[in-house]
Amino acid sequence: MTEVQGESLNIETIQPEVPKAAPAVARKTVADRGGFWWGTGRRKSSVARVRIKPGSGKLMVNRKELTDYFRRVQDQNNVLAPLKAVDAVNNFDVFINVKGGGTTGQSGASLLGMARALKNYDENYLQALRDSGHLTRDPRMVERKKPGQKGARKRFQFSKR
Repeated sequence: MTEVQGESLNIETIQPEVPKAAPAVARKTVADRGGFWWGTGRRKSSVARVRIKPGSGKLMVNRKELTDYFRRVQDQNNVLAPLKAVDAVNNFDVFINVKGGGTTGQSGASLLGMARALKNYDENYLQALRDSGHLTRDPRMVERKKPGQKGARKRFQFSKR
């Protein structure tokens, strides 16, 4: 107990004013003005911004056709995997803007972005996308170079004399 100008105060009874938590913000599940649903994907140092809308199945990556931008079949299949998981390959027009990294990283970023856009479009797709592992970001990044070494793991040749 402490006294402040003749008044006794019990410190245990004084409760500081705790701010209330902000209400949870609902994620945007409606289309924007152009009728697009958005999703952002990242992989290594690549970032893909994906827009989808119901359509005829057109798929553009950086204003090029999918097969023109991603030459490797593995990368093309990577981009199409979320659409195949929900059986909607020819039901959506997809527009992808991707930058940074190499082709494999860009295809991985596009995969995650498209899966997130499909999830925003229809919550019923969530389970199929999650079961196939398309909504999980790949956390692997390049290991940094260490000082006094040639690279992350490579060392200079040891000389005994």
